[in-house]
Amino acid sequence: MQEKAIILDEQAMQRAITRIAHEIIEKNKGIENVVLVGVKTRGFPIAQRLASKIKEIEGISPVVYDLDISLYRDDLSEISDKTILNHSFQGETHGKIVVLVDDVIYTGRTTRAAMDAILEKDRPERIQLAVLVDRGHRELPIRADFIGKNVPTSKDENVKVKVKEIDGEDKINIII
Repeated sequence: MQEKAIILDEQAMQRAITRIAHEIIEKNKGIENVVLVGVKTRGFPIAQRLASKIKEIEGISPVVYDLDISLYRDDLSEISDKTILNHSFQGETHGKIVVLVDDVIYTGRTTRAAMDAILEKDRPERIQLAVLVDRGHRELPIRADFIGKNVPTSKDENVKVKVKEIDGEDKINIII
């Protein structure tokens, strides 16, 4: 695999997160009833960054939870034949506005699995979706409410998100 193009560098990622934070605040008329739920693996550090940026803007930080959707995926057999250990979602989302945070939206299956995990435990007031990259090719009727960048891709291309907390650098690129 080789890098075809850089979609967002570190500064562009920071700007996208700042913009998304402002959009979350504006759409929800503040953040009093908002919780952020970061989809493991890279959605969680992005959610933490959004919370930090929201705190800079509003003076208070929304609660941030992480969510492992492994057992909620409908393609487990395609991903791995190993047993996956999953702890049930522990976040408090009942009656809250939940903003699911993920790095990329592609088919919509990860988002559907995340919604299943949350709805199995609680009944939030509303669920919204924030992603750094929307690459199209939906298989399910799901759309993001907050998008860092729309990047039309072919099905032969992959979008690789790197975050400092996990990968040591911030960068989003297309891999072929």
